[in-house]
Amino acid sequence: MSAAALELESVSKIFETNAALRDVSIAVQPGEVHCLLGDNGAGKSTLIKIMSGVYQPSSGTMRLAGETVAFGSPREAQAAGIATVFQDVDMFPLMSVSDVFFLGRELSKGRGPLRRIDRKRADRIALEQIRKMGIRRVDHAAQLVGTLSGGERQALAISRALYFGAGILILDEPTSALGVKEAGVVLQVVEQAKDDGIAVVFITHNAHHALKCGDRFTVLIQGEVADQFQRGERSREEVLNLMAGGEELESLQVELDELENAGSR
Repeated sequence: MSAAALELESVSKIFETNAALRDVSIAVQPGEVHCLLGDNGAGKSTLIKIMSGVYQPSSGTMRLAGETVAFGSPREAQAAGIATVFQDVDMFPLMSVSDVFFLGRELSKGRGPLRRIDRKRADRIALEQIRKMGIRRVDHAAQLVGTLSGGERQALAISRALYFGAGILILDEPTSALGVKEAGVVLQVVEQAKDDGIAVVFITHNAHHALKCGDRFTVLIQGEVADQFQRGERSREEVLNLMAGGEELESLQVELDELENAGSR
C-alpha cells in the first residue's frame, strides 16, 4: 500500500498544563475524504492547526507522503501542498471573483514598463475553475464576491486552493451555518476534489454531512481518539453516540424512556 498523503503518529499537544491532544494517530489517503468528528472542545481545531503549520506538536511525528516533516509556519505547510479552508471564508465582498481567485498571485503580461495584469486570462481561468467545481450560477468572473452564497464562497476558496497545487485539502466546518441547499453545494465540491485524487480532511460536528461524504472517520473526545472506522462500519446512531460521549446519550435516553412510561400510566 502506498504511503498516506498525510499521517500523524502519536501526536500530542500540551498548552502549559492543559493537554489539548493526547497520542493522536490519523492517516489521510489520496482520493478519499477523512472525516474528523467531535463535539466542541474535542481537539479538532488543535489537530488541524498542527496539520496546517499553525502549531507544532509537543510530541509525535507528522509525515507527508511517507517523509517526516515539521512545519514552522502555515506558509511552509502551504508550500508543501496543504491548503486549509476555514469555516468563515474571509473574502472581500466588493472584489470580483477573478480578483479574489488570483489575490496575491496576479497574472501579468508584457515586460518592463509595459507589464500589466492579464485580466482577460485571469477571468477565463477563474470562471473555468469554479465551474469545474459544479458552480453554474456565477456566469461572469467580474461578479462581486459579495453576491455569492455561503456555499459558493466555500467553492471559490476550494477551487482556488486546488488550482494552486494543493494535494491535501483541510476543510474546517465547511457546512456550518449553511442551509440544506448550500451545504449540498459544498458536499458536491468535496466529492469533486476527491474524484480528482485530492486527500480531503473534513472537520465537522454534523454526523449527517460526514456520513454522506466520508470514506474514513476519526472521532475525538477530549483530545483523544475514541474510534476510527470506515464507511459502513458504524450506523448513524452509533456515530452520534460516540460524538455525544456515549454515556451522556445513554443517560438522556433513559430519562426520555422514563418520561414516556410515566405518561402512559
